Amino acid sequence: MSSGPVANHELLDDGYAPLACDTLVIGCGNILRCDDAVGPILIRRLWEQGVPDGVRLVDGGTAGMDVAFQMRGAKRVVIIDASSTGVEPGTIYQVPGSEIEDVPELTGLHTHSFRWDHAIAFSRWLLGPDCPTDVVVYLIEAANLTPGESLSDVVRESMEKVAVLIRDDYFPAVREPEVEITAEGYLRLTAEMAARFFPADVCGAVLEGDELFLIPLQSQANGGHVLKQRSSAGDRCMLVREVLHDELPVGHHVATWNEERGALAVQITDPRQKALGGAS
Repeated sequence: MSSGPVANHELLDDGYAPLACDTLVIGCGNILRCDDAVGPILIRRLWEQGVPDGVRLVDGGTAGMDVAFQMRGAKRVVIIDASSTGVEPGTIYQVPGSEIEDVPELTGLHTHSFRWDHAIAFSRWLLGPDCPTDVVVYLIEAANLTPGESLSDVVRESMEKVAVLIRDDYFPAVREPEVEITAEGYLRLTAEMAARFFPADVCGAVLEGDELFLIPLQSQANGGHVLKQRSSAGDRCMLVREVLHDELPVGHHVATWNEERGALAVQITDPRQKALGGAS
């Protein structure tokens, strides 16, 4: 028997608390109601772009009470939801934590009317001192809330802007991925990069100036360069000596995805030349 009253947040101590994280990003909204789906869709977009260590993404949907549970263990919380205030569709609001102190009372709530502000109020009641205090909310004004329709163009455009803001302001800096070119003429890349950019383990390779473009192909039947497994961890390698005309820039090189070309662009400037200031 307990010797006294139990604080609200202590009721959650059942061994199944969410994983702790530096930043928790939650997308709220109904995926079936056109622009109301902007929160969950933005979460998927961030996931596709890659999630750095210390960041956790949550598709909150319309389960506002579950959102409150998910906040436990987060140092910072970013919430995205649709708004319907009558202003121009696509308008973006950024509501800092200092301006959301006055949240609605936890009375007469229903799961179908449980908004982002209700989730914050509920989390404060439920988690007590464990509730994150660093909270910011992004709201995107909806153009259409008709059930069954897809996200409107103006809201999708605003969603992409918010995705950039979140990554720039709240995601830790991520080191650009690198590939290695060996003295034997092989290009090596990690298993993660291979799975992300070349799921069929085959690509085309084109040299243009100081960039080597690796273009994903659908299957080995299309020809191209086969990425062979070179380690138990699943790292891959491919022979690029002929593409580089035997002028091998041995070492590690930054590789970035070129959206316009639909290819992984490898900067092949010889690091030894770079160290010498470009001298020949």
